[in-house]
Amino acid sequence: MLELYEIAQDIERKVPAMEDQAKCKSIPGNGSCNTVYAMGVIGALVYYIQHAASFWYGVLGVGKAIIWPAMLVYQLLYYLKQ
Repeated sequence: MLELYEIAQDIERKVPAMEDQAKCKSIPGNGSCNTVYAMGVIGALVYYIQHAASFWYGVLGVGKAIIWPAMLVYQLLYYLKQ
């Protein structure tokens, strides 16, 4: 029983130190990828909405604008497979 008490005390001492390590830290310079992706989404959104023949094709275009990177990678891998 004494051993469990010592283990519990050891855990209580370590938890605050672990909480300090778990905090997120920002890394400078990682915003450029998000900016490029956002510009691509906006460009795709404009393209798909301009070419929409009806309202529902415009709605479909919004979905395509969000997932265009997945479609691009799929087509690239399909092309490389041949």
